[in-house]
Amino acid sequence: MANDSYDFTSLKEMLEVTDGNLASNLKTLEKEGYINVEKSFVDRKPNTQYKRTEKGAKAFENHLTALENLIKQQYK
Repeated sequence: MANDSYDFTSLKEMLEVTDGNLASNLKTLEKEGYINVEKSFVDRKPNTQYKRTEKGAKAFENHLTALENLIKQQYK
């Protein structure tokens, strides 16, 4: 992800998922403290921005490391 934050529609299009699936996963990530949610209005329309937290970035790094270790184990 190149941006600091994304809105719901951008995430949905980028990830090619349904509204319900994305909303459910975003709630879980927010509850765990992996993302921050900021709600505002843009031209009188609701706009929700999602941004990763330090905790979320670290958890993602750890996840990638675990996946790399699994792959390395497969090819020993």
